[in-house]
Amino acid sequence: MSGGRLPVRTRLATGSAGPPAGSAGARAVLGVFALLAAVHLGALAVAAETAEHLTKPALMPVLAGYVLLRGGPRPLVAALLFGCGGDTLLQIGGDAAFLAGMASFAAGHVCYLLLFRRAGGRVPPLLAAGYGVAWLGTVALLWPDLPAGLRLPVAGYSLLLTAMAAAALRAGPLAAAGGALFLLSDTLIATGIADWPQAPAPGFWVMLTYLAAQYALTAGILRTVRAG
Repeated sequence: MSGGRLPVRTRLATGSAGPPAGSAGARAVLGVFALLAAVHLGALAVAAETAEHLTKPALMPVLAGYVLLRGGPRPLVAALLFGCGGDTLLQIGGDAAFLAGMASFAAGHVCYLLLFRRAGGRVPPLLAAGYGVAWLGTVALLWPDLPAGLRLPVAGYSLLLTAMAAAALRAGPLAAAGGALFLLSDTLIATGIADWPQAPAPGFWVMLTYLAAQYALTAGILRTVRAG
């Protein structure tokens, strides 16, 4: 939707502004998210697979619950729930589940793009160009080592992700940091698929950057709504 210079809150949110950031319910749910994230990252660090698999699908729904308690925009809730779908599918393993998970994350990125389009800010051309060069260079480096059947899907998905990360610059520094961290997290996944050398406990670093990304995107968007 477009037309007119509506307040940021009107353009981002589809309902009321909701409870304030400091409401007891919102604080409690955010605390649950932080606890789940800590348990999940700890499980990854010590290779506790049962705890890892149980906590991962719960992370984004809890963060989405926080957004709902804050009266946040519905596309943000949808983006987080699509993230949950991707998280769950990637745990299954195999190319089909990987592609389905990537599609779920892609749907989440479309939700973020819709939000950032309404934010009203502007992406600096040099930074946009920098993201484009980074995408092209990363795909070129990874391409020979990716499985043949995943090359085009990964390239297309990474282009959408890069567009989301660049668009996040329109919603302020916190959301911009979230977009960049999401890009870093998925690049780490791609290097694993390409069978490049990995740091110890690679899943820990993937999830650390991913969780930081989703929280920063969420907090940045909610901050923009509150400031409108």
